[in-house]
Amino acid sequence: MKLSIIVPCYNEEQTIFPFFEVTSKYVASINADCEFIFVNDGSKDKTLQKIIELKKSFSDFEISILDFSRNFGKEAGILAGFKESKGDYIVTMDADLQDPPHLLLPMLEILEAGEYDSVATYRVDRKGEPPIRSFFARKFYQLINRISDVNIVDGARDYRMMTRDMVESVLSLTEYHRFSKGIFAWVGYRTHYLEFENVERIAGETKWNFFKLVSYAIEGIVAFTTIPLRISIIFGFLFSTLAFLYMVFVIVKALLYGDPVQGYPSMMVIILFLGGIQLLSLGVLGEYLAKTYMEVKHRPSYIVKSRY
Repeated sequence: MKLSIIVPCYNEEQTIFPFFEVTSKYVASINADCEFIFVNDGSKDKTLQKIIELKKSFSDFEISILDFSRNFGKEAGILAGFKESKGDYIVTMDADLQDPPHLLLPMLEILEAGEYDSVATYRVDRKGEPPIRSFFARKFYQLINRISDVNIVDGARDYRMMTRDMVESVLSLTEYHRFSKGIFAWVGYRTHYLEFENVERIAGETKWNFFKLVSYAIEGIVAFTTIPLRISIIFGFLFSTLAFLYMVFVIVKALLYGDPVQGYPSMMVIILFLGGIQLLSLGVLGEYLAKTYMEVKHRPSYIVKSRY
C-alpha cells in the first residue's frame, strides 16, 4: 500500500522545513510507503531551493518536485499532484501546517476499513480570521449549497484523503477552471468528515486576500450552477411586466383625467435602476461566456518547467 501526499507551494520558503519535520514524524507511524509530491507554483521567493534542499537532506523519503513555469494557482497544483501521484491513497495538504498532520493516520484507517472512499476535513471555528472574511465565507457556503447541485460543508478544507478510484474520477473532469471543493462533491463517492479547530499559519502570510476569495467564490458559483442566468431571466420578465402595467396605467389616467405626464425625477430613477439591472445581467452572462471562451481554447491548466 502506498500513500501520496501532495503539497502545493507558493512563496512558502519559511514553512517548508517545519512542515516536513512535523509531518514526517506522523508519516513514520503509518504502515505504508509514502511519497511526497511538492508542487512549486511559480514561487517568487526561495521556495524551490528550500524544497530541493529538503530532498537532499531527507534522502530516506521519496520526494518528488514539480516546478511550474509560472504561478498557475493552487487548483493547478492539486491537479498536477493528482496526475503525478502513484499511491493507492492520495491526500492534499497545505505547507503552512494549517492542515493538522496528526489526522493522517485516522484518515487512512477510515479508508482502509472500506466503508468510505474519501475522508475530508472541516474547521469547526474560524479563530484568527477577520470577522468580515468569516461572515462572507459562511454566506458563500450557504449560497452555493442553495443554488447548486453540490453540497459543500461550511469550513471544508482542501485537506482530504481519497482512494485511487476517486482521484481517477476527479481527473476525468478536464475543465480548465477548477473548483476542487465542488468537484470533490460532484463526483460523489462516500465521504466521511473529520472536524478540527482552526490552526493559524506557522509562518509567512496567507496568499488569499479578500478579493482573491471573492474571485474564487465566483469561480465556484459559475462552475456549478446556472441559477444566476435564470435570475436574470426572471428579473427581465418581472420588470417588463411592471413596465407594461405602468404604461397602461399612464395611458388610462391621461385618457380619463387628462393629466399631463409628469414625474421626471421618478422616471430617471427607474431608468437608472433598470439600466443597473441590465448591466448586472450582462455581467453575469459575460462571466459564463468568458469561462466558455477559456474552455474551448483547451489550454493546459499548468506547465511543468522542471522536475526534481
